[in-house]
Amino acid sequence: MPTSSSFTSLPSQVRALRCILCGAETLDPWAWSCDSCGPDSRMDVCYHPSGDLRERVAQRPFDQWRYRELLPLPEGAELPPIQVGGSPLSEAPRLAQALGLRRVWLKDDGRNPSASLKDRPSAMAVVLAAAAGSERVVCASTGNAASSLACLAASMGLPATIFVPQRAPAPKLAQLRIFGARVLRVAADYDTTWELCQRIATRRPWFNRNCAVNPYLVEGKKTVSLELADRLREQIPAWVAVSVGDGCTYAAVVKGLEEAHAAGFIPFVPRVLGVQAEGAQPLVRALEGDGRLELRSAETIADSIAVGHPRNFQKALDAARRNEGRFLAVSDAQILQGMRDGARLAGIFAEPAAAATVAGVAEARRRGILGSQDEVAILVTGNGLKDTATALTAVEGPEDVPADEAEIERRLAG
Repeated sequence: MPTSSSFTSLPSQVRALRCILCGAETLDPWAWSCDSCGPDSRMDVCYHPSGDLRERVAQRPFDQWRYRELLPLPEGAELPPIQVGGSPLSEAPRLAQALGLRRVWLKDDGRNPSASLKDRPSAMAVVLAAAAGSERVVCASTGNAASSLACLAASMGLPATIFVPQRAPAPKLAQLRIFGARVLRVAADYDTTWELCQRIATRRPWFNRNCAVNPYLVEGKKTVSLELADRLREQIPAWVAVSVGDGCTYAAVVKGLEEAHAAGFIPFVPRVLGVQAEGAQPLVRALEGDGRLELRSAETIADSIAVGHPRNFQKALDAARRNEGRFLAVSDAQILQGMRDGARLAGIFAEPAAAATVAGVAEARRRGILGSQDEVAILVTGNGLKDTATALTAVEGPEDVPADEAEIERRLAG
């Protein structure tokens, strides 16, 4: 890890950090909130015009660093030695038929190093932490952000401290421990855990990986839609669907599609469908109401989106309005069905939060938001092996048989 900071000014491709509330801009790379709007304000990373990037990126590796003109990478920054991004994209005709849609694509970010989309912002975090000479990286998470940070920090030799709520699934805790992170499991829900982490982190020389406050992490997340646009180009569908917790990923997906359009990859900006769980749908209610948050406790099997108090809700709402996107909520029963459908009809095993997107597309079709001739790209944000306990509730158990060939043949015949 560097002993002195090489991240004392914004990288040359970054024009400014801009307040999403008042539009004020700053060149201070550490101004993560606006002086005029207060500590709860959020900043956005703005870039100098990049021009048409299609030819420029053609010879680069297909990973998230392929789009460096649209990322806040300091000159000469050390990158993680493991590949992040470049996740596979596959068409799913049987799933499309079952959903009553013309075409469906699945982009499987469960194939990233720690098996979730959260590796993208975590990779950005460890790169900037190393460039800044930070002593340690830290975050609060229900699981995926935590395991991804532990993974990427380990690859760069950076110490990591992770705050997780009591409900964090055992497989995600196993990832944290095996990667060597210090894990603080808080006897509370995610929202309380996040507040504790935030207060403690601000008193220490640590690099804060929490997407809700760190403006650079959305830039890592948006690479999922840059890749989608880069792969599909003129075939880009009218809709992209993603699950929503804090709102950071939704805002990132919209931003990535907008920048992909400006960079010449796609002819238009698709609309983005955001999917929440019925037991954790503050953004759905805010969009359907007056834009204000109605805070409630979060209750859903989809732990990765079990967020009652979204910390980056304004970015998500602004993105949805700009994009003319839609939000809806699905039940836990629908999420379990989404897990079965994605696995059996497309061969992709999604964790509950990722399967919520499949369920959300089905619900959007039922409501008439999507029509039979529509095409959709579904972002699968995490692998189902991260929460096998929930997956087992979605299926029947094995059929126990005796070690008797005749009896097995009899049952097979029946």
